[in-house]
Amino acid sequence: MPDGRLPEGAEKVRAVRTMFDRIAPRYDLVNRIMTFRLDTRWRRRAIRTLGLAPGSTVIDLASGTGDLCIDLRRRGLEPVSFDLSFGMLSADRSGEPRAQADILRLPLADGCVDGATCGFALRNLVDLDAFFVELARVIRPGGRIALLDVGIPHNPVVRFGNEIYFGKIVPKIGALLSDGPAYRYLPKSVAYLPPREELIEKVRAAGFADAVHQQLSGGLTQLLTGTRNA
Repeated sequence: MPDGRLPEGAEKVRAVRTMFDRIAPRYDLVNRIMTFRLDTRWRRRAIRTLGLAPGSTVIDLASGTGDLCIDLRRRGLEPVSFDLSFGMLSADRSGEPRAQADILRLPLADGCVDGATCGFALRNLVDLDAFFVELARVIRPGGRIALLDVGIPHNPVVRFGNEIYFGKIVPKIGALLSDGPAYRYLPKSVAYLPPREELIEKVRAAGFADAVHQQLSGGLTQLLTGTRNA
């Protein structure tokens, strides 16, 4: 994505996979620095909201280097990770079962898992509606989802500061420590996400009627949770 465009369709799939393969070796380091370690707090909050019993099977989608899987295991859950990027899976630190897959077409039977998490990847998908429908297919009735992604703060002062930081400073951090084009793309990629009201409606329409949306850290991050319809 060197020309600054936001790709679509098959081009987006190729570009996202290539980008994450490239940044995998230093992905965790850059994340911790650019979020001041808030990313660890956001993931733990997402897992707490699942409310699933110990021993429940939870798929972590776009699992990256396995951060959510590590926290899921600490809560007594049984994680399985899926990611499109082989580079990310190779850098996985969790030691949990993992597979390379397009998370819009999971290699899983209907209703075979108890829950799903996804951390900061919704904006990298080419079809959110298809993703939410796929979640509803593989999660059993009564199962739970917790989906994190970046947000746009409602407070204008916080929003202005966020735009400066993630639009100007984060790309410099990324260029210094990892890959400049990737970290110029990532702040822009929030443009792929629909407004929160539309996101909630998409999740509810897919089969999670009680879906709710929460802003975390003043809206820097958003969390979508819901229960699979009975």
